[in-house]
Amino acid sequence: MGGSIIIALGNAEFAHSVEKVLIRYGFTVSAVCTTAAGALLEISQTDSGLVITEDFMPDMHCSEFAEYLPKYFEMLLLEKAGHVGELENGRMVLQRPVKVADLVNTVSMMLTQLERQKKRDKKKPAPRSWKEKNYIDNAKMLLMERHQMSEEEAFRYIQKSSMDSGTNMAETAQMILMLMIE
Repeated sequence: MGGSIIIALGNAEFAHSVEKVLIRYGFTVSAVCTTAAGALLEISQTDSGLVITEDFMPDMHCSEFAEYLPKYFEMLLLEKAGHVGELENGRMVLQRPVKVADLVNTVSMMLTQLERQKKRDKKKPAPRSWKEKNYIDNAKMLLMERHQMSEEEAFRYIQKSSMDSGTNMAETAQMILMLMIE
């Protein structure tokens, strides 16, 4: 399962016992820290994962800690009070004392969801820049003007030409502009 697991708990003994449980069930723990600042340093060296922490770290509250997390990092809170599975401000919560099965299943579920989210985001095309949009709009206008096409027909023409030539739409629009203006 992808993604780093970073344990950030104020009590080092408890943190290492959580680490041992996760390792026993096949997870890889990247780091164990006793401060949020130490965890953030570890997080900055990876692209995705899960941080297991508690409400109040010695140097930072979990809500502040969560603000510093990058996009592909999730937070699992181990709280002394609360309900298993309760979502608190977008964070998953497990009540302490933590049951091994709950910890293992929750970590597995969160890492799986994180991987799915990353895959979905990779499939999304990057948004077009202003320059690319401008090329496409200008090519559409020129096609509409010179060949009496509707806006939809002009767009489809650029789209089809793009697919036929194996270039992106902005490059195709740029080629159309260069050919038609000269």
